[in-house]
Parts: sequence; C-alpha cells; structure tokens
Amino acid sequence: MDSENEQAQDGSADLMETAAASVGDRLRAAREAKGLELSHIAAETRIPERHLDSIERSDFDALPSRTYAIGFARTYARIVGLDEKEITNAVREELAGGEGRHSRVSGGMEPGDPAKLPSTGLAWFGGIAALILAIGVISFFSTYYGAGADLPSLIAEGEGAVQEIAANEAATSDAEATAQAAPTSEGQVVFTATGEGAWVRFYEEGGERLFEGVMEDGDTYEVPRDAEDPRLNTGRPNLFDITIDGQQVPPLTEEMVPVASAPVSAAALLSRGQGEDVATNES
Repeated sequence: MDSENEQAQDGSADLMETAAASVGDRLRAAREAKGLELSHIAAETRIPERHLDSIERSDFDALPSRTYAIGFARTYARIVGLDEKEITNAVREELAGGEGRHSRVSGGMEPGDPAKLPSTGLAWFGGIAALILAIGVISFFSTYYGAGADLPSLIAEGEGAVQEIAANEAATSDAEATAQAAPTSEGQVVFTATGEGAWVRFYEEGGERLFEGVMEDGDTYEVPRDAEDPRLNTGRPNLFDITIDGQQVPPLTEEMVPVASAPVSAAALLSRGQGEDVATNES
C-alpha cells in the first residue's frame, strides 16, 4: 500500500514538473531524448541555430518578432514529436507573461530610471522659458534703474540660443531618419506564411534546391544571403509577408495566382518597384 502511494506521489510530482517546465526546457528535453544535436534540428528546419538556442532558453526577446517565436517553436515541436498546438499555446502564454512582468517593472519607481526623466523636448522648452524669464527680469531692472539702458547683447545672445536649439532638434530628426534607412540589395530576405498550408519551393536558378515543403501560418524562411539567383515556385504567393532587414516590402502578388521561377533576392525584390514584374502561371 505504501509502495502504491509513493508511486502515485512520484507520478503527480512528474506531472507538476512537466507543467511547470518552460517551452524551451520541454523542447530541449524532447530533442535530447531522441539523441539529436541542435545543429541537426537547424538543418532539418532551416532555422538558424542561434534562434533555436534562444528558444531552448525561452529567450523569445532575442528573436525578431512574436511571429518568429511562435512559428519557429511550432516547427521545432513538429521535428521532435511534441504537440504543435500545445507548444504554440505555451509560447503565447510565456510571451504574455513576459509582457506583464515588463509592464509591472516599468510602472515602478526605480531610482535612476531614464523613463522617469523629462523628455528631451520638455527639457529644451524649460530651458527656453528660463532664458526668456531671465531676459524679462533683466530688462525690467535695467529700465527701472538704468534710465532706459538697452540690452542689445543679451537679446542677441537669447536669439542665438533659440537658433542653436532649433539646429540641434533638426540634427536629431536627421539622425532618426538615417537610423530608419531603406533596406539594401544585400539585405536579409525573410518569408513569413500568413495562411494555412502554402506549398513552396526555394531554389537557385540552375543550381541546388534550397527548401521545399508546406509552410503553415507563422512559419518563416530566411533566403540565404549567399544563394546564387534564388527563385521561388508557389501556388499561393499572396499568403506570404516579405521583409528585408526587418522592413516589410510589397508581396509578390495580392491575388492567389501561382508564380514560377520568381526572383526572391533582396536586389530583385527591391527592383520590382522599378518596372520588373513577377512571373505568374495562370491556370
């Protein structure tokens, strides 16, 4: 009887431990149970090994976006034999929990927290207001006690300070615009599926196949930067979002028209807005 109770307690403890384990721990345990290396998973899924390592550590902030985290985890679960839907739901819960913790930390009164300091615009406004007030006070006392003595130099200095502030704000705006520069022809191209069951075939023109299979909602594929003239065949090109260096570019087509041998290098995708069209096969 005691033996049965101990076994029941051990089973309950195992269930509680599994439920409490993070998504990354569960995926890593399933991989190790199959005797697979992380590099093998990367080769099978075409997901960079650094992203898989982030998933195993449940460090979803290291991934490009929430969509990447969900799609990569689902593909990983499929390879190691875990329930894809269960893993996907668990990832969403962990992401939601991380956002809640971030909100609570951000709302606290942390000493030295930059978020609690006045904004740059407010600081400049305060400086200008103080300068104008100082000029008004000096002008009043000079007029009252100095029999109309003027203050040409002080006024000129005030105008110069205002001009300097305006120039600094313009320089800041230029710097922010430069930081959001357009993607380049050497950028990283990423396809993200936005619908269920889209078959694709990525390959090099006249060369080897890069990837072929069905991409589900949230699945992503990074076109290798060193691929020679990468191309795409798919019957549902309208179900893919395309980004270059994280910035979205127009889709291959907005209609469900099959495309064949469509160029998908960064240079080819960027040149589409300059007169080049995507080859389509209308049935």
